[in-house]
Amino acid sequence: MKRIRTLLVDDERLARRGLELRLAAAPDVEIVGECENGREAIEKAISLEPDLMFLDIQMPGLSGFDVLARLPQDSMPVVVFVTAFDRYAIDAFEARALDYLLKPVEDTRLEHALVRVRQSLDERAALKQRERMLGLLADVQGAGELDPEMLLARMTTPASRFPEVIAIRTGREVVRLRSTEIDWIDAAGDYMCVHAGNATHVLRGTMKDLEASLDPTAFQRIHRSAIVNLKRVRKLRPHANGEYFLTLEGGQELKLSRTHRDKVELLLYGAERTPV
Repeated sequence: MKRIRTLLVDDERLARRGLELRLAAAPDVEIVGECENGREAIEKAISLEPDLMFLDIQMPGLSGFDVLARLPQDSMPVVVFVTAFDRYAIDAFEARALDYLLKPVEDTRLEHALVRVRQSLDERAALKQRERMLGLLADVQGAGELDPEMLLARMTTPASRFPEVIAIRTGREVVRLRSTEIDWIDAAGDYMCVHAGNATHVLRGTMKDLEASLDPTAFQRIHRSAIVNLKRVRKLRPHANGEYFLTLEGGQELKLSRTHRDKVELLLYGAERTPV
């Protein structure tokens, strides 16, 4: 029997305990960790790589949505939301989330959620799961897009190919983000998460367009769906299968895939030592 390695995330200890007791009736569920806040959830999701995460939405500090926005694609488990939201708020993510549980959690609803989890794990494609989560964040938090005027100007003016400022249009507002402030970017399908300090910008668009606006001497692709700011890399840790784990200044850990192993020296020494 394949074990479903599970992470519980809730700031209420009694809520975690109640869920743990109910999950004990499911012989294929193995609880590998518990978290009481969003930052701890991100760290454990990356280090433990669980198959499933029960994620509370309302937590002090980072919310459940903040956790999703900051998780790299490779560390995104199947997510079941646990929430005390009223029904009207559920509608915002019901179509995209795999499932959700209302507090207090009922046994029958938990059983139903586990059925959907098992089905999803059997047929799951990580990219599609990540894209659903980013679509959810776009619905709940709003999504921006690269300013089309900026893209056009870059195409017609060679000197501005790698601008210092990237313009992100959200509704009637335009956020001016300095490229040097970006830590890393990950994406799935038509969505991207641009991580800059404590902020995460969810964008509709393609990684190809955004990558074209970034200086390759400062930013490099480390995975099919991830770009990293070379100056933010602090450590590289080799993995047994030929991959590497990168640790950034902020403590985030990202995976360098085997197809990008040629970037190791570049990541260690910078563009001055290795041609791009």
